Amino acid sequence: MTEPKTHTLEVPGAILHYDVREAEASAAPILLMIGSPMDATGFAGLAGRVRDRTVVTYDPRGIGRSERTDGAAESTPEQHADDLHRLITALGGGPVDIFASSGGAVNGLALVARHPEQVRTLVAHEPPAAQLLPDREHALAAVADIRRTYDRDGFGPAMAKFIAVSSLRGEVPADIAELPLPNPADLGFPAEDDGSRDDPLFRQNLITCTHYEHDLEALRAARTRIVVGVGAESEGEMAHRAGVAVAERLGVKPVTFPSHHGGFLDGEFGMKGDPDGFAVTLRQILAE
Repeated sequence: MTEPKTHTLEVPGAILHYDVREAEASAAPILLMIGSPMDATGFAGLAGRVRDRTVVTYDPRGIGRSERTDGAAESTPEQHADDLHRLITALGGGPVDIFASSGGAVNGLALVARHPEQVRTLVAHEPPAAQLLPDREHALAAVADIRRTYDRDGFGPAMAKFIAVSSLRGEVPADIAELPLPNPADLGFPAEDDGSRDDPLFRQNLITCTHYEHDLEALRAARTRIVVGVGAESEGEMAHRAGVAVAERLGVKPVTFPSHHGGFLDGEFGMKGDPDGFAVTLRQILAE
């Protein structure tokens, strides 16, 4: 595999940056790794462990190097899906294989619902599809409360609340917004509000991602093979439960990956999963 080469792609409302790690003499489809709000840097460790095919990573609109040109405050899964459609077209049209993490999995599912011909296999790892949870009203209310906290108090308090909600095991209680929260400083986040409101998670993607209503009929009819992944250590957490819910609606059995929600991370962002084991499972799925 060669060193990554960076390219740009102009799309409606943004200029995307993407990196291509080319594998020589490989007949396997391109593997596109996507996240949201995670940018390309989060997939460096995993990409380095999949060396038998060309791997492409990218920064979604408004994140990392990919600047927005439309001045909009939020990004929707439909916009991300259109960006991915245009990116795959620029790469030759596909079909490609996709490993999609978290919000990227929501965007990957939106892409497949619209352009199934471009994707051979989609591995959607723990999509936070809160609309499909049995406790969706409480889950969506908890997410909306995180956004209100961000708008009112800034990044640190919002991140403390986000961690509390996303790591909660089991159904979301109706009174979760009233429960005591840890001090952001105890978690390594700023307790003081610096006045900024441009965080890509809280400002751009939190509400649109979790509240997105998936086109299950289109997904079930798609020619794309859809594999839903969940973490071995994240059972009961919202994204894990949502992944199970997506799999149930699509009539497939979820595949358990090693480690947690970010199990592919190799220390990026201060998080360590099991990237070796994760890559083995991913390669096995793609080879089937």
